[in-house]
Amino acid sequence: MGIFHHLTRKPWLPEQSEIDNQVSGGAVALQTAKVGLRVFLFPISALFTLFLIAYLMRMSFSDWQTLHDPWLLWINTAVLVLSSLALQRSRMLVDGGEVTGMRTYFMLGGVFAFAFLGGQLAAWQQLADMGVYADTNPSHSFFYLFTALHGLHLLGGLVAWGRTVFKIKAGVDVEHLRLSVELCTIYWHYLLVVWVVMFGLLLAT
Repeated sequence: MGIFHHLTRKPWLPEQSEIDNQVSGGAVALQTAKVGLRVFLFPISALFTLFLIAYLMRMSFSDWQTLHDPWLLWINTAVLVLSSLALQRSRMLVDGGEVTGMRTYFMLGGVFAFAFLGGQLAAWQQLADMGVYADTNPSHSFFYLFTALHGLHLLGGLVAWGRTVFKIKAGVDVEHLRLSVELCTIYWHYLLVVWVVMFGLLLAT
């Protein structure tokens, strides 16, 4: 029966997914969601990579001017690291069934993310005060493009974060919370890596 059962499974059907989740405690749903997130990250990675390649190619032209990055970017980077660490801690706590502690760190991770976005806007203002705008030089255009693109993806993550906060307040069971928290954490770590790469490139050039 065991072999026949595995041969006749249809994991892509909702009915089979529900059966699998009942048997495995939601493990199938978790794996499916994680695969879906990774698939979603592929085109995003390709987009960022193309822009980074375009940046490296464009900087070889004679009209390129080195941009002095705002000092505030260092603080923003530290804030984003704290955001990612807070979500990682919430993920560890929800795995242990500690919903109260998870709630605190998950909320804190979102607060740090909002602070990061606010800091990025403040960095833009610093540049504007120095007369550095997107149309003054290609290097400036790329800076605004990189930070805006990254910020928009983080905003998208905050939408998912907000939905998870709603689930927490609604008293959703731990299994569903575990899935949402883990996906948010993976996405946050990804955006942190993307930002560190972009920030490092901006500093080096």
